[in-house]
Amino acid sequence: MRSILIALSLTAALAGCAVKPANDSPPEVIAASAYRDPTAPSLTLITVVNNRSGSGAHSALVVNGSQQVIFDPAGSYKHPRVPEKGDVLYGVTPAVLQSYKGAHARSTFHVVSQTVPVTPEQAETALRLVRGYGNVGDAQCAQATTSVLRQVPGFQSVQSTWFPAKVMEQFGTFPGVITDKYYENDEGDITDGVAKIQL
Repeated sequence: MRSILIALSLTAALAGCAVKPANDSPPEVIAASAYRDPTAPSLTLITVVNNRSGSGAHSALVVNGSQQVIFDPAGSYKHPRVPEKGDVLYGVTPAVLQSYKGAHARSTFHVVSQTVPVTPEQAETALRLVRGYGNVGDAQCAQATTSVLRQVPGFQSVQSTWFPAKVMEQFGTFPGVITDKYYENDEGDITDGVAKIQL
């Protein structure tokens, strides 16, 4: 009985990680959309947090290296102007990143961004790892994110977990981390949030 309750609570906690069919953009579209952010290389952990319980609902990782992408494992964000392949979103300009946060934030959830500066080599390692990871299964966003981080030099101490809030807690211990919280008060779900976005 205890294992059933744990499984049910885990499913509820990870409702933001939804299984989705592969819908990869053509390679030429992905190549043409590449965006290099002028700021210093960094990794940003994004965590969608329940406003009532404080539990994490989704984990994603922004990699700012030779190009900026979002690793959105088992995520639901889809926009016709944002190419995707294997759960990686490409062409992540500041406007796209803001739209990603805005699509997830609503009256019931807010978005925590934790940015850690890294070397160009660390950023390229993370970029290679997320691009090679492939599509992630239902409710495995935190596991996929920690799997990537553990392979990046300097982040090997990250422990594997099923819980986005646990990833956020670990990431917050790295030197130089800058934390930002984003709130919105609209209703609906992520699909409604994406529909409102103008890029």
